[in-house]
Amino acid sequence: MANVGKRFAAAKAAFEGKLEVSVEEAVALVKNNAKAKFDETLDIVFALGVDPRHADQMVRGVVALPNGTGKNVRVAVFARDAKADEAKAAGADIVGAEDLMESIQQGNLDFDRCIATPDMMPIVGRLGKILGPRNLMPNPRVGTVTMDIKAAVEAAKGGEVQFKAEKAGVVHAGIGKVSFDEAKLVENVKTIINAVNKARPSGAKGTYIKKIALSSTMGPGVTLDIASAIAE
Repeated sequence: MANVGKRFAAAKAAFEGKLEVSVEEAVALVKNNAKAKFDETLDIVFALGVDPRHADQMVRGVVALPNGTGKNVRVAVFARDAKADEAKAAGADIVGAEDLMESIQQGNLDFDRCIATPDMMPIVGRLGKILGPRNLMPNPRVGTVTMDIKAAVEAAKGGEVQFKAEKAGVVHAGIGKVSFDEAKLVENVKTIINAVNKARPSGAKGTYIKKIALSSTMGPGVTLDIASAIAE
Protein backbone atom coordinates (compact mmCIF):
# COMPACT_ATOMS: atom_id res chain seq x y z
CA MET A 1 0.00 0.00 0.00
CA ALA A 2 2.92 2.35 0.72
CA ASN A 3 4.17 2.03 -2.87
CA VAL A 4 0.69 2.69 -4.23
CA GLY A 5 0.49 5.79 -2.04
CA LYS A 6 3.81 7.08 -3.37
CA ARG A 7 2.74 6.54 -6.97
CA PHE A 8 -0.55 8.33 -6.38
CA ALA A 9 1.22 11.21 -4.63
CA ALA A 10 3.65 11.57 -7.54
CA ALA A 11 0.81 11.58 -10.05
CA LYS A 12 -1.12 14.09 -7.99
CA ALA A 13 1.92 16.38 -7.95
CA ALA A 14 2.13 16.16 -11.75
CA PHE A 15 -1.55 17.19 -11.93
CA GLU A 16 -1.01 20.22 -9.69
CA GLY A 17 -2.45 23.36 -11.26
CA LYS A 18 -3.88 21.44 -14.22
CA LEU A 19 -7.48 22.60 -14.35
CA GLU A 20 -9.91 22.65 -17.27
CA VAL A 21 -7.40 21.46 -19.84
CA SER A 22 -7.96 20.28 -23.39
CA VAL A 23 -8.88 16.67 -24.14
CA GLU A 24 -5.44 16.09 -25.66
CA GLU A 25 -3.59 17.46 -22.62
CA ALA A 26 -5.79 15.55 -20.19
CA VAL A 27 -5.27 12.24 -21.99
CA ALA A 28 -1.49 12.75 -22.12
CA LEU A 29 -1.40 13.66 -18.44
CA VAL A 30 -3.43 10.64 -17.34
CA LYS A 31 -1.61 8.23 -19.65
CA ASN A 32 1.89 9.38 -18.65
CA ASN A 33 1.12 9.17 -14.93
CA ALA A 34 -0.63 5.79 -14.85
CA LYS A 35 1.97 3.80 -12.94
CA ALA A 36 0.06 0.76 -11.65
CA LYS A 37 1.40 -2.71 -12.39
CA PHE A 38 -1.58 -3.50 -14.62
CA ASP A 39 -3.12 -1.89 -17.69
CA GLU A 40 -5.36 0.72 -16.11
CA THR A 41 -8.66 1.84 -17.61
CA LEU A 42 -9.20 5.42 -18.73
CA ASP A 43 -12.30 6.55 -16.85
CA ILE A 44 -14.50 9.52 -17.67
CA VAL A 45 -16.96 11.11 -15.25
CA PHE A 46 -19.62 13.68 -16.09
CA ALA A 47 -21.39 15.83 -13.50
CA LEU A 48 -24.68 16.77 -15.16
CA GLY A 49 -27.27 19.36 -14.21
CA VAL A 50 -30.12 16.84 -14.11
CA ASP A 51 -32.14 15.01 -11.48
CA PRO A 52 -32.55 11.44 -12.78
CA ARG A 53 -35.41 10.82 -10.34
CA HIS A 54 -37.56 12.71 -12.87
CA ALA A 55 -38.32 10.84 -16.08
CA ASP A 56 -37.85 13.93 -18.25
CA GLN A 57 -34.35 14.46 -16.82
CA MET A 58 -33.01 10.92 -17.22
CA VAL A 59 -29.86 10.67 -19.32
CA ARG A 60 -29.30 7.28 -20.87
CA GLY A 61 -27.76 6.08 -24.07
CA VAL A 62 -25.25 3.94 -25.84
CA VAL A 63 -22.21 4.84 -27.91
CA ALA A 64 -19.88 2.79 -30.10
CA LEU A 65 -16.33 3.83 -29.27
CA PRO A 66 -14.23 3.95 -32.45
CA ASN A 67 -11.30 2.19 -30.77
CA GLY A 68 -13.14 -0.08 -28.36
CA THR A 69 -12.68 -0.34 -24.60
CA GLY A 70 -9.92 -2.91 -24.41
CA LYS A 71 -12.13 -4.94 -22.11
CA ASN A 72 -13.28 -8.51 -22.71
CA VAL A 73 -17.04 -8.00 -22.38
CA ARG A 74 -19.01 -11.06 -21.25
CA VAL A 75 -22.47 -11.13 -22.79
CA ALA A 76 -25.55 -12.99 -21.54
CA VAL A 77 -28.50 -13.46 -23.90
CA PHE A 78 -32.08 -14.45 -23.17
CA ALA A 79 -33.34 -16.23 -26.29
CA ARG A 80 -34.83 -19.48 -27.53
CA ASP A 81 -34.38 -21.77 -30.50
CA ALA A 82 -32.98 -20.08 -33.63
CA LYS A 83 -32.27 -16.82 -31.80
CA ALA A 84 -30.36 -18.73 -29.13
CA ASP A 85 -28.27 -20.34 -31.87
CA GLU A 86 -27.73 -16.89 -33.42
CA ALA A 87 -26.49 -15.57 -30.08
CA LYS A 88 -24.03 -18.44 -29.65
CA ALA A 89 -22.73 -18.03 -33.20
CA ALA A 90 -22.21 -14.30 -32.59
CA GLY A 91 -20.03 -15.01 -29.57
CA ALA A 92 -22.40 -14.69 -26.59
CA ASP A 93 -20.88 -16.16 -23.44
CA ILE A 94 -24.13 -17.28 -21.78
CA VAL A 95 -27.40 -18.12 -23.53
CA GLY A 96 -30.64 -19.36 -22.00
CA ALA A 97 -34.22 -18.70 -20.95
CA GLU A 98 -35.80 -19.95 -17.70
CA ASP A 99 -32.55 -21.71 -16.84
CA LEU A 100 -30.62 -18.45 -17.17
CA MET A 101 -33.22 -16.66 -15.04
CA GLU A 102 -32.83 -19.26 -12.28
CA SER A 103 -29.05 -19.03 -12.46
CA ILE A 104 -29.17 -15.25 -12.02
CA GLN A 105 -31.62 -15.60 -9.13
CA GLN A 106 -29.06 -17.86 -7.48
CA GLY A 107 -26.50 -15.06 -7.67
CA ASN A 108 -24.62 -15.98 -10.84
CA LEU A 109 -23.89 -12.64 -12.51
CA ASP A 110 -20.70 -13.39 -14.39
CA PHE A 111 -21.48 -11.07 -17.32
CA ASP A 112 -21.17 -7.41 -18.26
CA ARG A 113 -24.06 -7.00 -20.72
CA CYS A 114 -27.49 -8.61 -20.87
CA ILE A 115 -29.45 -8.83 -24.12
CA ALA A 116 -32.92 -10.29 -24.75
CA THR A 117 -35.37 -10.91 -27.54
CA PRO A 118 -38.73 -9.14 -26.94
CA ASP A 119 -40.56 -12.40 -26.20
CA MET A 120 -38.16 -13.08 -23.32
CA MET A 121 -39.00 -9.89 -21.42
CA PRO A 122 -41.74 -11.46 -19.23
CA ILE A 123 -39.01 -13.75 -17.88
CA VAL A 124 -36.35 -11.04 -17.69
CA GLY A 125 -38.83 -8.75 -15.94
CA ARG A 126 -38.73 -11.00 -12.88
CA LEU A 127 -35.07 -10.09 -12.49
CA GLY A 128 -35.60 -6.33 -12.34
CA LYS A 129 -34.49 -6.00 -8.71
CA ILE A 130 -31.28 -7.90 -9.49
CA LEU A 131 -30.34 -6.54 -12.91
CA GLY A 132 -31.70 -3.01 -12.54
CA PRO A 133 -29.36 -1.72 -9.80
CA ARG A 134 -26.39 -3.14 -11.74
CA ASN A 135 -27.42 -1.37 -14.96
CA LEU A 136 -27.79 -4.77 -16.64
CA MET A 137 -31.52 -4.74 -17.38
CA PRO A 138 -32.16 -5.11 -21.13
CA ASN A 139 -33.72 -1.98 -22.58
CA PRO A 140 -34.92 -1.28 -26.15
CA ARG A 141 -33.66 2.32 -25.86
CA VAL A 142 -30.06 1.11 -25.83
CA GLY A 143 -30.56 -1.78 -28.24
CA THR A 144 -30.43 -4.64 -25.75
CA VAL A 145 -34.04 -5.74 -26.36
CA THR A 146 -33.98 -6.69 -30.01
CA MET A 147 -34.58 -9.39 -32.58
CA ASP A 148 -31.23 -8.58 -34.19
CA ILE A 149 -29.29 -10.60 -31.65
CA LYS A 150 -26.23 -10.98 -33.85
CA ALA A 151 -25.75 -7.21 -34.20
CA ALA A 152 -26.37 -6.59 -30.49
CA VAL A 153 -23.85 -9.20 -29.36
CA GLU A 154 -21.22 -8.04 -31.84
CA ALA A 155 -21.72 -4.41 -30.78
CA ALA A 156 -21.31 -5.30 -27.10
CA LYS A 157 -18.18 -7.30 -27.85
CA GLY A 158 -16.79 -4.61 -30.16
CA GLY A 159 -16.57 -1.70 -27.75
CA GLU A 160 -20.07 -0.34 -27.35
CA VAL A 161 -20.54 1.54 -24.06
CA GLN A 162 -23.81 2.18 -22.27
CA PHE A 163 -24.11 5.26 -20.09
CA LYS A 164 -26.73 6.26 -17.54
CA ALA A 165 -27.09 9.13 -15.09
CA GLU A 166 -26.96 7.83 -11.54
CA LYS A 167 -27.71 9.68 -8.31
CA ALA A 168 -26.81 13.38 -8.35
CA GLY A 169 -26.65 13.29 -12.15
CA VAL A 170 -23.29 11.52 -12.40
CA VAL A 171 -22.37 9.50 -15.49
CA HIS A 172 -19.31 7.25 -15.34
CA ALA A 173 -17.76 5.04 -18.01
CA GLY A 174 -14.55 3.21 -18.82
CA ILE A 175 -13.51 4.21 -22.33
CA GLY A 176 -10.23 2.47 -23.09
CA LYS A 177 -6.94 1.27 -21.64
CA VAL A 178 -4.05 3.61 -20.86
CA SER A 179 -1.87 1.41 -23.06
CA PHE A 180 -3.85 2.62 -26.08
CA ASP A 181 -2.21 5.12 -28.40
CA GLU A 182 -2.94 8.70 -27.26
CA ALA A 183 -4.75 9.56 -30.49
CA LYS A 184 -7.11 6.60 -30.05
CA LEU A 185 -7.90 7.58 -26.47
CA VAL A 186 -8.55 11.17 -27.52
CA GLU A 187 -10.93 9.93 -30.21
CA ASN A 188 -12.79 7.75 -27.69
CA VAL A 189 -13.09 10.67 -25.23
CA LYS A 190 -14.48 13.03 -27.85
CA THR A 191 -16.92 10.40 -29.07
CA ILE A 192 -18.51 9.80 -25.66
CA ILE A 193 -18.61 13.52 -24.84
CA ASN A 194 -20.50 14.10 -28.08
CA ALA A 195 -22.92 11.26 -27.27
CA VAL A 196 -23.65 12.48 -23.73
CA ASN A 197 -24.09 16.04 -24.97
CA LYS A 198 -26.59 14.90 -27.61
CA ALA A 199 -28.48 12.89 -24.97
CA ARG A 200 -29.56 16.06 -23.14
CA PRO A 201 -33.11 15.37 -21.90
CA SER A 202 -36.04 17.70 -22.47
CA GLY A 203 -36.38 18.44 -18.75
CA ALA A 204 -32.79 19.63 -18.26
CA LYS A 205 -32.66 23.29 -17.26
CA GLY A 206 -29.69 25.62 -17.04
CA THR A 207 -26.18 24.22 -17.42
CA TYR A 208 -26.36 20.63 -18.65
CA ILE A 209 -22.73 19.48 -18.47
CA LYS A 210 -21.23 20.98 -15.31
CA LYS A 211 -17.96 19.07 -15.16
CA ILE A 212 -16.01 16.40 -17.03
CA ALA A 213 -13.01 14.64 -15.50
CA LEU A 214 -10.60 11.99 -16.73
CA SER A 215 -8.56 9.60 -14.59
CA SER A 216 -6.92 6.21 -14.70
CA THR A 217 -8.13 3.39 -12.45
CA MET A 218 -5.59 4.12 -9.72
CA GLY A 219 -4.78 7.75 -10.47
CA PRO A 220 -6.09 11.23 -9.66
CA GLY A 221 -8.46 13.07 -11.96
CA VAL A 222 -8.05 16.08 -14.22
CA THR A 223 -10.92 18.30 -15.34
CA LEU A 224 -11.57 19.20 -18.96
CA ASP A 225 -12.36 22.53 -20.52
CA ILE A 226 -15.99 21.77 -21.31
CA ALA A 227 -16.50 24.41 -23.99
CA SER A 228 -13.57 23.24 -26.11
CA ALA A 229 -14.33 19.56 -25.51
CA ILE A 230 -17.90 19.95 -26.77
CA ALA A 231 -16.86 22.17 -29.68
CA GLU A 232 -14.49 19.48 -30.88
